[in-house]
This record gives sequence, C-alpha cells and structure tokens, in this order.
Amino acid sequence: MAAGAIVLPVSEARRPSSGFLADAAYRIRRDPPTVAALAVFGVLVLLAVAADLLADHVFRWSFTKQSILDSYSKPSLAEPAFWLGTDQLGRSQIVRLLYAARVSLFIGVFGAVVSLVIGVLAGISAGYFRGWWDDVVVWVVTTLNSIPQLFLLIIVGALFTFPPPIFAIFLGLLGWLGIANLARGQTFALREREYVLAARTIGASPTRVMARHIFPNLAPLMIILAMTDIGNVILAESALSYLGFGIQPPVPSWGNMLTGASQFISRGPWLLYPPGTLIFVTVLCLYLIGDGLRDALDPRLRGQIEAKR
Repeated sequence: MAAGAIVLPVSEARRPSSGFLADAAYRIRRDPPTVAALAVFGVLVLLAVAADLLADHVFRWSFTKQSILDSYSKPSLAEPAFWLGTDQLGRSQIVRLLYAARVSLFIGVFGAVVSLVIGVLAGISAGYFRGWWDDVVVWVVTTLNSIPQLFLLIIVGALFTFPPPIFAIFLGLLGWLGIANLARGQTFALREREYVLAARTIGASPTRVMARHIFPNLAPLMIILAMTDIGNVILAESALSYLGFGIQPPVPSWGNMLTGASQFISRGPWLLYPPGTLIFVTVLCLYLIGDGLRDALDPRLRGQIEAKR
C-alpha cells in the first residue's frame, strides 16, 4: 500500500446509498402533519373495522337497537352507549357513528380505486396509442365534464336506490376524468423516453411497455391522486346522503346521519356535531397525507435529503 494512503473503515466503504423508497420514508417520518394525519386516519380505520367488537363488548348496544324511552338522551358518561347521546329512535349515536365510518370509508376507498383503475387505463392507453382511441377518450372525458355532476347524481339518486358497493362503483365511474387527463398527458412525455424506445426496439409488446415502463413512473403521482380522490368521494357521498339521494336508512353513513340530525336539531343539537366533525377530520387527514406523499415521492428532493444525512 502506498505511503500516506487513506484507509476507510469497512462500514463506511461498503455503506450502500439509500434508495428512492427509503428517502420517501425518511421525508414522511420528518413531516409532523403527515405523520399526525396518518395516525388519525389509521385510528378511524381501526375503529371502523372493529365496530362489531366495540358494539358487542364495550358499548353493548347494536346499531339497530332502539329504545324509545331513551330518545333524545343527552350525552352522558353513565353508560358507554350514551357517551354521544341518542337519536329520535333511542339509538346509540356513538355506535351508529362506528358503523357509519365503515360505510363511508368503504365507499370512499372503493370508489377511489374504481376511478383510479379506469382513469389510469384510459389515460395511459390514449397517450400511448394516440390516433382514434385517443380521440374517443378525449371525447368521452370532454362530454362527461360538460355535464354538471351534482345534478346528474341527484337525478340518478332520485330514480334508483343503490346499496353501498354499487353506489361506490357509480361514484367511481364519474370520478376518473381528471386522472385520465393527467395520466394521458404524462404518457405523452414518457413514451418518447429512451428506455421506452429501447423496449419497443427489442420487440416489447405495447402492454408490456405500458405496464413495465410507463405505469411505474406514474405510480407515485397516482398514489397521491388516490388519497385526495378518497376524500372527494367521501364528500360526494356525504352531500348526496345529506340531500336524501345517497345511502338510505337504516344503513348508517355520516351523510344520512347529518340529515337525521338536521331534521331534529331543535331537540337534539348534539347529534349534528359528531358526524360533521368526522367528515371534516377524515377529509383533512386525506388531503394532508396526499400533500405529504407528493413531497415525499418527489425525486427532485432526493439530493437534499442525502445532503442532510
């Protein structure tokens, strides 16, 4: 070994560079609003999943149980089922909120997944193939965008009564337009990249090129859109249920619980605040998570994180 040579410790000489996902996790852990939003949203999901267990073993009151003698009972700590009071039929408000969380979150997540799948498939295929298929997708998106969605939802809700899964699919079928436009625009740029041209040169099929080379580059952006889209679907379901055209009783949702509370606000004003607060908190958490993921998955910030480390 030459004199004066610097010998690095083995641990430093072999230290691997952190990957993209490790950088994203590092940024998320150091973003307090995103961490807090993830924690709150996770608690809401756990409470919704455990609604049956909590109703049977903690509150000892099912969401369909009625006690007319206890109607419009004010919030009380005397019994767990009455912590948030009862409604006009003597049903436990806190138990119904748990089951309503299950319905509203399911509609939000499932509806967002439906819109994401349709939007990504339509957008990537239109941007990659172009030609007549691109014209068809653009025409469909433009036509649906020209129809006021609120009036369309009200008309459909007045004519048909959908169970929660079908209602979520219906909302998803109307929510993919923005995702398709964004995926289409990004695909226009990605299809001209060197690695895409190389894959096409060696004979890769269009399906393989879109699945292996274009979609992975769109995935971070699509994840962010999915988080914000869940909030939009929850707001749409709540608005329609509040107007009486969404999820119909006795199935509880945050929207139709607001409807029932507003009808009897003079006798039970305490019934109005919990569902409205849960809608606000859930949508706020989803938007904060989406904003944090946007920063965490931005590859332009990777060099800054490496410098801080």
